[in-house]
Amino acid sequence: MKLTDSQRWMFICVLAVTGGLVYLLQPILSPFIVGALLAYIFDPLADRLEDKGMSRTGAVVIVFGIISTLVMVLLLLLLPKLGHQIQIMVQTIPAVITLFETKLVPWLELNLGVSLVSFDWQNVRQILSGNWQQTGNVLKDVMNSIGQSGIAVAAWLANLVLIPVVMFYLLRDWDVMIDKISHLLPRNVEPKVNLWATECDEVLGAFVKGQLLVMTALGTIYAIGLWLVGLDLALLVGMLAGLASIVPYMGFIIGIVAAIIAAMLQFNDPTVLAWVGLVFIIGQMLEGMVLTPLLVGDRIGLHPVAVIFAIMAGGQLFGFVGILIALPVAAVIMVLLRHLHDGYQRSSLYGDAKPASNLVNAEEAVKDVAGD
Repeated sequence: MKLTDSQRWMFICVLAVTGGLVYLLQPILSPFIVGALLAYIFDPLADRLEDKGMSRTGAVVIVFGIISTLVMVLLLLLLPKLGHQIQIMVQTIPAVITLFETKLVPWLELNLGVSLVSFDWQNVRQILSGNWQQTGNVLKDVMNSIGQSGIAVAAWLANLVLIPVVMFYLLRDWDVMIDKISHLLPRNVEPKVNLWATECDEVLGAFVKGQLLVMTALGTIYAIGLWLVGLDLALLVGMLAGLASIVPYMGFIIGIVAAIIAAMLQFNDPTVLAWVGLVFIIGQMLEGMVLTPLLVGDRIGLHPVAVIFAIMAGGQLFGFVGILIALPVAAVIMVLLRHLHDGYQRSSLYGDAKPASNLVNAEEAVKDVAGD
């Protein structure tokens, strides 16, 4: 693919204008980006229904109805239990501080030679206790503040309502928009860009779609397993571990640490920790042997470090909007870097293997002449 000077300037201007608009319009972009991501995730399902003879609008209506039903059921089932478990967690935080002070700190001082005597745990406990006692007042003040700022509430509700609306229309017209964008590209560029777009879709499909399913499955497995163990915070810890699983092994680490602390405070029985560990070991085995091969496969994904860096960089540059677009942009950049790497290895900057082989042949010829 060889670009003309005018095409180069056109693409530079498009990228500059797009980046500038994202930066300037980021306060209003969140519902549109979330809606676009949801439309992208559920477009394959709508395509399958369309392939079976349904109209595009009918397929989208069915997909939208399924999603809405699932969301409503989850909200009705999970929100009350989750709110109750958050209250339990808040009440157990002072006990966590005591556990650190009486168990962990002496162990660190004994085995690592670290002195933490000067750390004022009592002051920390008093500060946090004072804040917990004021939680009800703070919540009341926040609700009063929200009630007084009607414009902010209206804007928040408008953004929340916009997400399904944007998702519906984008999902209905997704294939048409992709086709129109493809026809807008210069003809000499279009085949290469389509190749890159296909590879980007493969990366995003492997990571975003597959990893979301893996996260949901892991969160469910951890929550059910910890519930069978009898942990009061099973749902909260399971959801936390599932969300953290966006980065491989981070969900396991965060989840097992939180579950061990919660189990020690609730049961005060070391034997329960073995069952907690068994739950997370089973979860990791299912992830490695069943979930990831089945839902993600061997397609190219993003490296865990790249995921962390992309999310942090997106948040630093564009706030919440940057976090939403971080992974798609990282996938595109990774594909472009791979093509640049291949091009670099074929260029004169990298060097050619032929001169080296010619040099070897010349040396062998010299040796043959010398031998004669």
